[in-house]
Amino acid sequence: MTSKMLIESDPHQTRIAILEDDRLTEIFVERHRHRGLVGNVYKGRVTRVLPGMQAAFVDVGLERDAFLYVSDVASDVESIEELEIEEPRPEEPPSHHAPAPSIDELLKPGQEIIVQVVKDSLPNKGARISTHVTLPGRYLVLLPTVRHFGVSRRIEDEAERERLLTLIGQLSGNNGGLIVRTVGEGKGPEEFESDLNYLSRLWEKIRHRATRVSAPTLLHQDLDLALRVVRDLLRPDFSVLWVDGEETYERIVEFLDQVQPSLVGKVKLFRQGATLFEQFGIEEQIEAALKSKVWLKSGGYIVINPTEALVAIDVNTGRFVGQSNLEDTVLQTNLEAVQEIVRQIRLRDLGGIIVIDLIDMIEQEHREQVFAALDGELKKDRAKTKMLAISEFGLVEITRKRSRANLERLLTQPCPYCAARGRIKSIATICLNLRKELLHLRGRFGQQPELLLRVHPEVSRALQQEERAILDELERSLGVRILLQSDPELHHERFDAVEV
Repeated sequence: MTSKMLIESDPHQTRIAILEDDRLTEIFVERHRHRGLVGNVYKGRVTRVLPGMQAAFVDVGLERDAFLYVSDVASDVESIEELEIEEPRPEEPPSHHAPAPSIDELLKPGQEIIVQVVKDSLPNKGARISTHVTLPGRYLVLLPTVRHFGVSRRIEDEAERERLLTLIGQLSGNNGGLIVRTVGEGKGPEEFESDLNYLSRLWEKIRHRATRVSAPTLLHQDLDLALRVVRDLLRPDFSVLWVDGEETYERIVEFLDQVQPSLVGKVKLFRQGATLFEQFGIEEQIEAALKSKVWLKSGGYIVINPTEALVAIDVNTGRFVGQSNLEDTVLQTNLEAVQEIVRQIRLRDLGGIIVIDLIDMIEQEHREQVFAALDGELKKDRAKTKMLAISEFGLVEITRKRSRANLERLLTQPCPYCAARGRIKSIATICLNLRKELLHLRGRFGQQPELLLRVHPEVSRALQQEERAILDELERSLGVRILLQSDPELHHERFDAVEV
């Protein structure tokens, strides 16, 4: 399997695509006006303590108060999704005698605490936070508030795991905990010492700033999306990292030159006429990921229906009629479907409870074969998942951890034309698509100094207010003055451009 990473950056957003065998498997999007919060460290003030829920609300300076579970104060260690915490070392056995303290014994209203965001806010929820800070480097994750040692679950060799646990336990100047990241496999004490020194200095800087400011205050902001994904995901087995955007390219090269110089040679600046995502067909794959029906190569298809409580995925034979008998046709459809299902789960970042309705299989051997194939595909997923065996009704239940908004919520909004039963593209996405389409027309306009742009009133309002930068950029690039005309009869996603 060959892997590629594509990073496309413009003044308004950064998008990153992960390709496996030239098929899109993960997509990351960060609008520059709405950066994600996961990883940010704040000094917050407790506003409410709820013993009945064993939780508290904390003001960290965001639109909504953040939510803090008692487990995130007392004992739980939140880590980034690809990591696995080991059990405490033998010399520090866990205590099981004292009962876990109640939330009102740990926190009081008005108390100021240092917290870190572990899950972004959702439309009806504030961000989830933890008092257990995790600071990721290239090879290590520093846990400054707890004494735990661990190794990435993706490092499977037991001898190597033991070696790494022994090595990090011997690192000097560390009073907290450490986790070895996947890229730390095979590394020696020099790389870990360098990483630990950087992370220790960062933690001291955060603590020092916390003593000089009052809550609520941002103490530390995690890296932007491009550097964060490069730090967390880029590995030697990636064949290439294409970057569309000279400034982003230079920052990535400078960053890798400091943390892992051996990967600098994989970074390539994209200079062709078409955009990077268009060149690799990413736009079409993103559009397909917003549809409920996904066709399989054989002619079968899957239907993905997210609901309030869970995600239901149905497998159908469709146009596939097989070659020998019905049972073999069902087996081949299910085997092909589980590969596409896991790809779609990763691409759409579906989380919570996922129920897969496979086509019924009579033979137990076939059921075991499909279950093993699904288990193998899920091992490619960095998110933490749990799966139950295929039920007698042909259902598979999966739970998957998610810390950010899924692709549908990120790129779309409730549809005003069907009483919110469906979705259309968000206003921000429509404005960015409009920008892309008009930039394709650069140089095709005559000598007319003005361009009349007819759009939906909501799009017109956005282009004059929060998305004004897009309008200004288009006027500079096209060399015209753009006049906006609102038309409530026009679909949100449609527009007309006429020279006047």
